[in-house]
Amino acid sequence: MGELFDALKAALADRYTLERELGRGGMATVYLAGDVKHRRKVAIKVLHPEISAAIGHDRFLREIEIAASLQHPHILPLYDSGDAAGNLYYVMPFVEGESLRDRLKREHQLPQEDVIKITTEVASALGYAHSRDIVHRDIKPENIMLSGGSAIVADFGIARAASAMEQQQLTQTGTVVGTPLYMSPEQSMGSDIDGRSDEYSLACVVYEMLVGEPPFTGPNVQAIIARHSMQAVSPPSIIRLSIPETMERALLKALEKTPADRYPTVVMFSDAFAAPSTVTAAMRRQSTTTTPPASRPSVTLQVPVPSRHVLRWAIPAMVLLLAGWLTRGKWLHRGSESGGTDPRNIAVLYFDDNSPGKSLAYLSDGLTESLIYELGQVSSLKVISRYGVAPYKNKTVAPDSLARALKVGTVVHGTVSQSGDRLRVTVDMINTADGSVQSSPPIERERGDLFGLQDALTNQVSQFLRTRVGQVVQQIQTRAGTTNAAAWELVQRAQAGKESVESLVTAGDTVQAKRALALADSQLARASAMDAKWALPVVNRGWVAFEQRKIVGWDKTPASHWTGTGLTFAEQALKVRPGDPEALRLRGTMRYIRFLLALDPYPFTPTQLLDSAEADLRAGTDSTNPNRASAWSLLSHLEGRKSDPAAGKIAAYNALESDPYLTDANDVLYRLFSMSVDLEDPAGAERWCTEGGRRFPKDPYFTECQFEQMAIPGQPPDVAKAWRILEEDVALWAPNQRDYRRRRDQLLVSFVLLNAGLKDSADRVALRSRADATVDPNRELIYFEAALRNRMGDRDESLRLLGQYFAANPQDRMTLANDESWWWHGVHEDPRFKQLVGQK
Repeated sequence: MGELFDALKAALADRYTLERELGRGGMATVYLAGDVKHRRKVAIKVLHPEISAAIGHDRFLREIEIAASLQHPHILPLYDSGDAAGNLYYVMPFVEGESLRDRLKREHQLPQEDVIKITTEVASALGYAHSRDIVHRDIKPENIMLSGGSAIVADFGIARAASAMEQQQLTQTGTVVGTPLYMSPEQSMGSDIDGRSDEYSLACVVYEMLVGEPPFTGPNVQAIIARHSMQAVSPPSIIRLSIPETMERALLKALEKTPADRYPTVVMFSDAFAAPSTVTAAMRRQSTTTTPPASRPSVTLQVPVPSRHVLRWAIPAMVLLLAGWLTRGKWLHRGSESGGTDPRNIAVLYFDDNSPGKSLAYLSDGLTESLIYELGQVSSLKVISRYGVAPYKNKTVAPDSLARALKVGTVVHGTVSQSGDRLRVTVDMINTADGSVQSSPPIERERGDLFGLQDALTNQVSQFLRTRVGQVVQQIQTRAGTTNAAAWELVQRAQAGKESVESLVTAGDTVQAKRALALADSQLARASAMDAKWALPVVNRGWVAFEQRKIVGWDKTPASHWTGTGLTFAEQALKVRPGDPEALRLRGTMRYIRFLLALDPYPFTPTQLLDSAEADLRAGTDSTNPNRASAWSLLSHLEGRKSDPAAGKIAAYNALESDPYLTDANDVLYRLFSMSVDLEDPAGAERWCTEGGRRFPKDPYFTECQFEQMAIPGQPPDVAKAWRILEEDVALWAPNQRDYRRRRDQLLVSFVLLNAGLKDSADRVALRSRADATVDPNRELIYFEAALRNRMGDRDESLRLLGQYFAANPQDRMTLANDESWWWHGVHEDPRFKQLVGQK
C-alpha cells in the first residue's frame, strides 16, 4: 500500500499533495490531499484496479464529466478526475464535519426532527440527480456528510460511471456496486434500476436513523441480499414507539420489494415521510405489539363514529378491532391480577414442530389451540388464552419468567414430529415455582388418526393435572366438531395460510397474499364438502373474506364486496348449525362494518342494521365461543356508538373478564374509563385510569385521563396539576403531533378551569386552542370546544360550533342526538339543536 501511495503522490505532485489515507471501501480508497493551485483541502478517491478495469478509462472519464455537472446545495461537487499512475481517481471537497455514519455510531438513534431534515435534504439531492438520469446506486450513511447543519450526498462520481457499466462486465468482476445493507432487491439481482432503487436505499438509511440498525442484517452478503428480496420489514415502531403513523407508512412503502409499489419519486417519499400525523404507528399496531404501546392505534379508516370523545376511543378502537382480529402474531402478554403461581393457572405454550422443513407447523398449532380450548372448558382451571401465549411461540423462556409474566404455576409444552406415516407428540409439564419438569412417554398415532392423537394428548395432560393440582380433573374429550380428520387438517392448513397474509402484505407481495387467501378459501371449501354438517369451515370462509381488507382496503366498493361475502358465509353456516355463536359473531361484525361505512343496509333500515348487529354480537358472547372476548369488545364499541355508556361499560368489563390478554385490552380499559366519565362516576374513572396507566405506562391517553377526571362536574379541580400533566402528556407524542395534542389537551384543561370557577380563563384557553384544518383536519377540536361552550352556558356559540363540526362530520348527527351525557346537558331541547341533528 505504501507503493501505491508513493506512486500516486509522485504522479499528482504538480496539482495535489497527498497527506494520508482517510479510509477505504469495496470500490475505492480515499486520501486527504492539498489542492496546490487553490490552496484548499480535498479528498481524492482512487478506484481499486478491478473496478477501474470493469469501467474502462474512457467511459469513466466521459461519465464522470457528466456527474461533475451536477450543481445542487446538497450534492458534494466533483472538482477533478483523471488517471494517475494507471489508477482512475476523482477529486471532491474535503468536508469539515462528520458523516452520518459517524453520528450514528455516537448516537445510535437520531431525533425525529433531524431524521426528517436529513431525509428531505438527501431526497432533494437525489431527486435532482434522477431528473438528469443519474442514479447514485450506493446511498448509505458513509456517503451522507453532515456539515454546517446540512446533509450533503457524496460519491456521485462513481455512481454515474458505475451506472454506465454493462451488467456482463459487472458480473465478470464479481463486484456489485452498492452496499448490501442498503441495496434494493432489483439492484442486488442485477436488474435494470432507476431512481426508485435509490429511494429504497434511502429508506434503509432512514430506518437505521430511527431504529439504530438497518432493516436487514446477516452473517454474510448472500444472507443480507436474500432477506432484502424475501423477508418482510419489521415496522420500526416495534423498537421506537413514538414513530408517527404517517412516517412509518411512508417508510414501509419506500421499502416495498417491487419498485412499482414504492413512491414514483424519492421526493414524494420524503414529502409523505414528513407529513404531520396525530397518531403514532404504535397506536395502529396496538393489536400486534408485545409491549405496552405508546399511544392509540392509527385512524386510517374514515367511518361514522360517535361524536362523544371523538378521538378518545371511538375511532381508534373500531379501527383496531377491524384491523387486528383473528391474526395470531405478537400479542400483549400482561398477566392477570389473580392467581400468582397457583398450579391451576395454566399456560399451554405452542408446541414445537420438529419435522423436517417445519412442514407440520399448522398441525402443531392446531393441536395446541385445541388443547387450550379444551382445558379452558374445565371450570376448576384458569387457562391462558392463545393470545396470551403467542408471544412465547418458538422462544425459550425460563419458567420463573413465565410465572411472573403470565401469573401461572403450570406450563404445558410439547413437540410434534413425524416418522413415516406416524405422528409423535411429547408433552412436558413444568412447575414454574421450581422449574421441575415431568415428561410424558411419546404419544404415537397414524397420520390419519388425528382425533385419536388429540384424545391421547388431552388424556395425558389430564393425568398430569390430576397429579399436579391435587384434585380430580375430569377426563377431557376432544370436541373438534367433525369426525373427518382430513377436513380438520384442511382447516388447520387454511388457518396457517390466512395468517400469512399480513406479513405478505407488509412485504408488498399482494399477489402472493391473494393467492394465500384463495388457497385458504379453497381448502375450507374442500373441508366443508368433506363434512357438510360442520359449520366451522363455512364460518372461516367468511373470516377469510374479511382478510381481503388488508389487500383491497376499506373503500366502500371493495368493503361492500367482502362484507357481503362474509354475510353470505355467515348465513350458510347458520343453516348448517342454527345459533352457532361464532357464525353470529361473524354476521354481527359484517353488519356493524356495513353500518359504520354507510353501506346499503338492505333488507334493513340503518337503525335496524345496527340493532341486528348488536343482537348477533350478544349471541357471539356465548360461553362456548372461544372468541367471545372479541365479541364483547366490539359490542362495547357498538354500545358507545349508540350513546349507551352503561351498556358499553358492562360489555367492556366482560371483554376483559373473558380474556385479560385481549388484543385491544388498552382500548377496552380506556373505554371503561371514558364511559365512567360519561356516567359521572369519578371512582370508576379513577380506577380504570389507574389500571390503564399500570398496564400501559407509555400510552399517553392514560396520562391524559389523569386531568380529564377533573373535568367531571363536581370534582375538585387542581389546575396546577392539570397543567403539569398536560406537559407530560404532550411530551409523550411525536414532535409533529404535539401542536394538535397540546390544543386538544388545553381544551380539556378548560373544563378543569371551568370546574374551578375560572370561566374567563377557560374562555381564553379555548380561544388559543383553535386551529384550522391543516392542524385539525377532522375538526375534532371544534367538537370539544362546542361541548365546553355548552358547559359554560354559551349555547349560541356551542350551536354555531356544532354546525361547523357537522358540516365536516354529518354522520355524527344521530349519535349526538342520543347523547344524554353531562357534556351536552340542556342542549337537546333547543329547537336549533333539533334542527342541526335533523329532529322534528
